[in-house]
Amino acid sequence: MTDLRLIMFDCDGTLVDSQHVIVDAMTHAFEQHGMACPEMDAVRRVIGLGLVEAFEVLVPDLERDAHATLAQSYKDAFGELRKDPLHMEPLFPGVRETLEALAGAGYLLGVATGKSRRGLNSTLNLHGMRDLFVTLQTTDDAPSKPHPGMLENALRATGARREDTVMIGDTVFDIRMACNARVHPLGVSWGYHPAGELADAGARHVLDDYAGLSPWLGRLWEPVA
Repeated sequence: MTDLRLIMFDCDGTLVDSQHVIVDAMTHAFEQHGMACPEMDAVRRVIGLGLVEAFEVLVPDLERDAHATLAQSYKDAFGELRKDPLHMEPLFPGVRETLEALAGAGYLLGVATGKSRRGLNSTLNLHGMRDLFVTLQTTDDAPSKPHPGMLENALRATGARREDTVMIGDTVFDIRMACNARVHPLGVSWGYHPAGELADAGARHVLDDYAGLSPWLGRLWEPVA
C-alpha cells in the first residue's frame, strides 16, 4: 500500500472496556460532593465526551465551575482506582492483533478520545500499545466530541487526506465527529451506544468484531476499475 491512509480509533468502548472503572470513579466524584451518582446507563451514555461536558449532561442544573470541580474529583478518583488490579481496562477481543496487522500493512494509526493525554498514555502503556500509534488526540488539545477538532489536528499532524481517513468508535459522538470532519465514520457494536443509533448518526457501517475491519477497509479503498 503506497497511499497515506489514516485509521483513527476511539479508546473507551472501542479499544478498551473501561465502563466499570468509569462508573466507579463517577460514583466517588459525586459522593465526595454529597451527591447521588446517576444510574449506570446514564453514565454509559456520556462516555466519550470530555469530562466537563459529560458532567454538563449528567447534572445540567449546576454551574460550569461545579462541573469542572466534579471533573477534577473524577480524575483524582480514576487515578486511584486504576492502581487496583481489579479496576483494569481490558482490551476488547482482537484489538492487539488487528492493530499490529494494520500497522504492518502500512496504515497510519491514531487515537481520538475524551480521555486526558495523561490517561490515554497510561492506558496505552499499560497494554504496551503506545508505539503502534503515530498521533494521539485528546481533549487536552481540542474541544470535546462531536467537534471535529481532534480529527483536524490528526490530519494536520499526519498529512492524511480526509477521504483517506477513517474514524472508528462506539458512540454517536464519534460518528458525528467523523461526519463533522468529513472523514469516513465507522461504528462498532460492542461499546456503549446501540448499533442502530450509530447508523442513524451517520456510520457507514457498524462492525460486530475486529475481524471485519480489514475486509471493510479493503472494500472502502479497493481500486477503481
